[in-house]
Amino acid sequence: MSVAAVPAKGSNKVNRRLTFVRWVRRTHGWFGLWGALLGLMFGMSGIWLNHRSVMKLELPDQKQVNAQIALPDPPPATIEAMGQWLKDTLKIDRGPNVSRVERARPVAWAERPPGAVAGGPRGGGGDRGAERGSGGGEGAARPLLQPERWVMNFGGPNHLVQAEYWVGNKSLSVRTTQNGFIATLTNLHKGTAMPVPWILLIDTLAGSMIFLSVSGVILWWETHRKRAVGITIFAVAVVATVALAISPLEL
Repeated sequence: MSVAAVPAKGSNKVNRRLTFVRWVRRTHGWFGLWGALLGLMFGMSGIWLNHRSVMKLELPDQKQVNAQIALPDPPPATIEAMGQWLKDTLKIDRGPNVSRVERARPVAWAERPPGAVAGGPRGGGGDRGAERGSGGGEGAARPLLQPERWVMNFGGPNHLVQAEYWVGNKSLSVRTTQNGFIATLTNLHKGTAMPVPWILLIDTLAGSMIFLSVSGVILWWETHRKRAVGITIFAVAVVATVALAISPLEL
């Protein structure tokens, strides 16, 4: 009578480990294939974005034209009407993809400190102003108001029209930007003038990068025996990244 061989417990553990490693490696490859083109594009545009302030790297083939456009009388009463008027006036195919209204607010640099009076410095006219203010508030200081501001963006990442209007003015400012290949890539990177589906697509790339980072560490851990060197490299990278990230905060 034959006796069936019973698999050892350690053998089952090794098999499960190998199955897990194969799954991680296969999934890592598919995720990398999904994000390969977008990753290449983001890497190229990221070089220019990384150098846009301190170590400036100019965007090639980018041209900007500023202009002032007179408004009809009366001017459009709402930002929606203004966007339609600009679309027809500038002969743009689509309406604004971004419209933003900044409400009127007090001008910070023109506000008076608490306790100040409108009559001027203390003594003389200032005391008389204070007396009038205590009687009915007529002498109280009124802060200057910054008027409402409308901002509209038209076009796409290669051709962008930005309009700015201060409510009450008889004209608005328009800045037209023609972008070359690299500048278009940077706008795609930032999502400038891009629709919601593009933003959601980039979210999938961000999720893929998170998975690739985690799965890459898992694959290295499971397939390398000399882990001390790897742990040292990883620790140095973490320390350098954290140190460089927080150093501007300490200034």
